Amino acid sequence: MLRVAVVGSGPSGVYTAQALVQQSLVPDVHVDVLDRLPCPYGLVRYGVAPDHEKIKSLQNNLRTVLEDERIGFIGNVEVGAHGLAPARLLELYHAVVYCVGAARDRRLGVPGEDLPGSCSATDFVSWYSAHPDAAPNGFALGGARSAVVIGVGNVAVDVTRILARGAAELLPTDVPHAALGALAQSGVREVHMVGRRGPSQAKFTTKELRELGGLPDAAVGVEPSDLELDPGYADPSGLPAVNRRNVDVVRGWASGSVPSSPGAPGAPGTAGERAASRRIHLRFFLRPVELLEGDGRVAGVRFERTVPDGSGGVRGTGMYEEIEAQLVLRAVGYRGVPLEGLPFDAARGTVPNEAGRVLRGGVPSPGEYVAGWIKRGPTGVIGSNRPCAKETVTSLLADAAELWARPLAGEPLDVLRELGHRPVEWPGWLAIEEAEAALGRSLGRRSVKIADWAGLLEAAAPGMEAPGAEVGAPPKLPAA
Repeated sequence: MLRVAVVGSGPSGVYTAQALVQQSLVPDVHVDVLDRLPCPYGLVRYGVAPDHEKIKSLQNNLRTVLEDERIGFIGNVEVGAHGLAPARLLELYHAVVYCVGAARDRRLGVPGEDLPGSCSATDFVSWYSAHPDAAPNGFALGGARSAVVIGVGNVAVDVTRILARGAAELLPTDVPHAALGALAQSGVREVHMVGRRGPSQAKFTTKELRELGGLPDAAVGVEPSDLELDPGYADPSGLPAVNRRNVDVVRGWASGSVPSSPGAPGAPGTAGERAASRRIHLRFFLRPVELLEGDGRVAGVRFERTVPDGSGGVRGTGMYEEIEAQLVLRAVGYRGVPLEGLPFDAARGTVPNEAGRVLRGGVPSPGEYVAGWIKRGPTGVIGSNRPCAKETVTSLLADAAELWARPLAGEPLDVLRELGHRPVEWPGWLAIEEAEAALGRSLGRRSVKIADWAGLLEAAAPGMEAPGAEVGAPPKLPAA
């Protein structure tokens, strides 16, 4: 049997496991999908907005893969600095595929970025998605009147939409109860989503953008002077289809007629044209240069006006504008983070690789592979992980004869427990699901996520194979 470990249970990890068991070149393969968290699905569980039910339903497809008898789920096992060293893991498996994503957000690199009230959109998403590393009470929104979201990608649209939604609209979702309470107490009434380039170059998808115009108690406004700077806005005919559709949506808001999401209520475009308790302002060609301080926390953002430079980028004009904000969320991209024991290309934020084979000193490292964002950088959509995973699996299978020849050091679960880990297997995850369903029932809601480590591990305990172990936060283990 060829025994393979996949580190990471998000889409790239699950698609890698699926490609391994569905291929026919090597008939006898077993895959263990490991995750630092006791819950599977990665960013599908902890990154997709709670009001995006259709995308979240992708969990059902990932679940079908993980229920395959040739695949095991092993959660609550960290690989790297505080857990199992990659070299030790490779003693337990013929091959290891790292699908650990890009966990860190990019910074703005401007003065005032570390003021209280200035946060990454990644942290905000983790908070409303009940990630156990996020503080349940991490965002008190009652004191904020205005928020600035810096970025014009789908993450920026997501956090803008959540800030502009009423808590009652999120009640039917699985948003954690503490976050729901904070959103109910939110004083945010103005949300400014700001990009340094124009709408014809923005990275959001049209479906996500349209949803902003379908919120029942929020109105969308755009600044005409921003749009006049975009050469693609005046004549979008030469733009790619997605960018052209985006321009059409923004043009509708500018003219006072919004193309709304299918099935959503129509919404006139400018902020003053209909009664709404919240306003969304889309701003373009503004580059943040400083976060302003007031009473020891963020009080606004100073932007420099930019203009197209003729080469696809922008240049500063020396003209400035300030926007009031008591909350600033940066959503300007992700970066991979080093995993201790693996090589890392700091410039690209990826593990050096060749068709998925990890390179150490420019030479393929036997048995070590990567897939997903840690392989190619934070680009593409969820579906982009399928061909990426297949390429890596093709490389692994080509190496199978050599990998098979290496003896292994024992049964992985036995060794993990001997080293002090408390693995959560599939029955443990099912116990968490049931506990979250019960929590939802007790609150008069649908299933509600458990938002802390202790709660997750306590819920998983009935399905864990090591009864009697103390339930609590994951142990900090030395590298084995």
